[in-house]
Amino acid sequence: MRVLAAMSGGVDSAVAAARAVDAGHEVVGVHLALSAAPGTLRTGSRGCCSKEDAGDARRAADVLGIPFYVWDFADRFKEDVIDDFVAAYAAGETPNPCLRCNEKIKFSALADRAVALGFDAVATGHYARLEDGVLRRAVDADKDQSYVLAVLTAEQLSRAMFPIGDTPKPQIRAEAAERGLAVANKPDSHDICFIPSGDTRAFLGAKIGIRPGAIVDADGHKLADHDGVHGFTIGQRKGLGLRGPAADGLPRYVTDIDPGSGTVRVGGVQDLDVWTVRADRAIWTSGERPSEPVECIAQVRAHGGIAPAVAEATGGAEDGLIVRLRAPLTGVARGQAVVLYRPDGLGDEVIGSGTISGTGRDRDEASMSAAADTGR
Repeated sequence: MRVLAAMSGGVDSAVAAARAVDAGHEVVGVHLALSAAPGTLRTGSRGCCSKEDAGDARRAADVLGIPFYVWDFADRFKEDVIDDFVAAYAAGETPNPCLRCNEKIKFSALADRAVALGFDAVATGHYARLEDGVLRRAVDADKDQSYVLAVLTAEQLSRAMFPIGDTPKPQIRAEAAERGLAVANKPDSHDICFIPSGDTRAFLGAKIGIRPGAIVDADGHKLADHDGVHGFTIGQRKGLGLRGPAADGLPRYVTDIDPGSGTVRVGGVQDLDVWTVRADRAIWTSGERPSEPVECIAQVRAHGGIAPAVAEATGGAEDGLIVRLRAPLTGVARGQAVVLYRPDGLGDEVIGSGTISGTGRDRDEASMSAAADTGR
């Protein structure tokens, strides 16, 4: 096969490309330039897609003896990832930019260009496994990235390769060293690549501006003012700008955000429990929308927020999901993804995903609905 290896400049994508070469594929390396001003992306140990990363990717390609190119995707990245990120926070949501980058850039824009140029697949250094078209968790649970890949359609998965998902990270580094790849000990990237300072609130404030609102308690009593809902997320405890804890001495958490009125509601930890999750933009990795409720394991964060559940497809053209949890989850925010895994065996097979649009806190309703669903 002709394989386009997406090379970020890190150890994972370098080894993924090397394994594609070992498998006998005709491999070409490509690095994505995601900013018109690369200096605005992070560098060093917290970097991703920066100038130095492009250089590291090129050197790895030279060691592997494969052609290498840099493709400019800055405009698409700004529109589909950065602008989407800002708009979501302005709407009181908590987006995952890495998930959106996979969906819109690496496995849409990049894959489309690869196919147009005659490539059969795109190989990346993601920690996940593909077996007969089925997306599964990686062997290395600490590095597993199946959550941020669950937005891929069956067609996109058919053009994807994840060569390192069957190997723990320490072994990947050892393999890179054996191959003479200089990135063998390069630190992993962290946080958000397009926020150089690491200060997400300041970045959003500069983009969105001041949109004053009030922080209120569960009874609607005003506790403080704020400069914009983009500075908050569901489950947040620190940085609320409150003078102290609640009257009972316990800490407060953000429990609800109303972008229309600019109201941020806070409450106790018990107010964070969620029993029902609603989502839109549902994607079923098999390509087939289930006609009946599905027993599953629901996950609402990249690393954590997991509970057994029953999920049901809803809606018409704009397919949605309703997920009824068998145990409560906390810190569930609109804009996050809910990813569904098959509960049998190791529970590592991805069934589908959706973008969270709302939550419910009624335990009895969720329990009764789930019981009714499984009794159909």
